[in-house]
Amino acid sequence: MEATTALGRETEIFNDYVKGWKDEGGKVVGYTCVTTPVELIEAAGLLPYRIKALGNPDTELADGEMSLFNCSFARACLQLGLDGTYDFLDGLIETNGCDHLRAMFENWQHSKDLDFFHYLKVPHFFRDDSLAYYEGELELMRDHIAEHFSLEITEEALEEAMETRHKVREKWRELSALQERDEPPVSGSEVISLMVTGTSMRSEDFLQLLTRVIDERKDAPGRKPDVRLMLCGPATDEVDWFEEVENLGGMIVADTLCFGARAFNQTTEVEGSPTHRLAVNYLDNLFCPRMYTEYKKRRDFIMDTAKRANVDGAVVLYNKFCDLHGVDGVLIHRDLEEIGIPVLILEKEYSAKADIGRVKTRVQAFMERIGGGA
Repeated sequence: MEATTALGRETEIFNDYVKGWKDEGGKVVGYTCVTTPVELIEAAGLLPYRIKALGNPDTELADGEMSLFNCSFARACLQLGLDGTYDFLDGLIETNGCDHLRAMFENWQHSKDLDFFHYLKVPHFFRDDSLAYYEGELELMRDHIAEHFSLEITEEALEEAMETRHKVREKWRELSALQERDEPPVSGSEVISLMVTGTSMRSEDFLQLLTRVIDERKDAPGRKPDVRLMLCGPATDEVDWFEEVENLGGMIVADTLCFGARAFNQTTEVEGSPTHRLAVNYLDNLFCPRMYTEYKKRRDFIMDTAKRANVDGAVVLYNKFCDLHGVDGVLIHRDLEEIGIPVLILEKEYSAKADIGRVKTRVQAFMERIGGGA
């Protein structure tokens, strides 16, 4: 598969793309949650960078600030903030996605005291009053960015950023369609790797990368997987882990992950100002267990994805101490099993190499249960 180079596997936090952006005098703002509209950041001429750990196993500094009962992904990200890896950032945008990530942000800001730090408050449900509140929060974020960086975020710039991001989502759907084929020409680990890479790029450049990969793969021969798997779960960037799963003989043909489908599935068409449309598209398409009154919508999204990709089974994974996904996984397990889709619930530690043997054993046993695997 010659497009492996084009997939741009990300291995460094401060990668060549970001270095080039900084060398040209560009500013970079970090964020974590899919509730953060990257369009607002890009309309300001900034580079939105989604905070990740890329498998960093070290949490020594972070463990002095956060409890060991906190999510290891959040602690791994904080470690990179504290040890200087993320010193290239010109600011952070915190959201109330979960208490673990909030603790990460607030300890990071307390230790580093970045010049720009904004707290974007996001409602936990979708209704008229919460939508109006979120729209107001987006306006506050817009004003704060403009004031701090001494610039203007015009309606025209915001419309252009929204249109470019819309094209990115359309290309993501094309890539997903390739992944869902009977004989996919692109593996799930490659798709997730590409999604992770795209979170460190401006949308116009990510669009070019997506287009190139799709053009290279759409007519390429694929392979029929022994087992067609869907991954459900939180924010995780452990591409090595996904490759280990696929090396067992299965293939990830769909996902509902935070670094995957949940970040690119905004589809609501609505009229109004750019900020209003952003608010609707993000809040109405937030398939995260933090949206505790929206389970039916989240369940339907997962079921529709599973049926469209014709999966043989689903792996619901989450990092230890992630109560949101741990509780949600119980409901997803019940509802998918009821429609005949076997489910494996997999609690794990982030980037724990010692844990990979146990994880592989459980995944392999699951695939044998549903009819395939090495």
